[in-house]
Amino acid sequence: MYELFKNLGAWLVSGEQWTGPDGIGHRLAEHLQYSLLATLIAAAIALPVGLLIGHTGRGAFLAINLSSFGRALPTVGLVVLVFLASGLSMWPVYIALVALAVPSIVTNTYAGMTAVDPEVRDAARGQGMRPHQVLFQVELPLAMPLIMTGLRLALIQVVATATIAAYVSFGGLGRYVFDGLAQRDLVQVLGGAVLVAVVAVVLDLALSTLQRALFRPHRLKGTGDTPSRPAKSAQEHTR
Repeated sequence: MYELFKNLGAWLVSGEQWTGPDGIGHRLAEHLQYSLLATLIAAAIALPVGLLIGHTGRGAFLAINLSSFGRALPTVGLVVLVFLASGLSMWPVYIALVALAVPSIVTNTYAGMTAVDPEVRDAARGQGMRPHQVLFQVELPLAMPLIMTGLRLALIQVVATATIAAYVSFGGLGRYVFDGLAQRDLVQVLGGAVLVAVVAVVLDLALSTLQRALFRPHRLKGTGDTPSRPAKSAQEHTR
């Protein structure tokens, strides 16, 4: 065991492992590209849905349960299925990663919107705000901490799962895992797994720090000292 971790440490710090098209630097860039693009696509789909159902209160049960269906899908199986249907491309990977990311974003966006105190909404309407002004100037700023949490959770899930790109012969840090398994190289397998874990933890810490720095308790101007009520967790809204 000691020898294994010694070899793993040597593998991670070796200059040869960090350069070239198969180097860690290049594989890391690929992995981040897959993860960020998939999360952005998921956000473009999920944020409008979450904002709409949170603002109107309509279709929440159907939208959340449909989006959560993505969590029940076997990711590798979905990749293989789309791969067989569409041929060699990155679309199977992106479809699987987007399906994985959407539920967290929809659920947390909806939770953040419904956590806004109704009295704050009423006060905004009493000031003559139109529905879209209430949404974008009142509800959205108050819901942003939970929305940010949903985006952070989605990104971490996608980063951890983006290793499947290597399963259909593409790049990313998963290349080390699958190549290591094929070559029976345990050091390479562990190296790929450690790199994915480190990237996920670093991103989580960075986004958590950014979230705490950016978002402070909001109050609606002109409505006195009435803050929004504490946001409920996403799990409470899906029970």
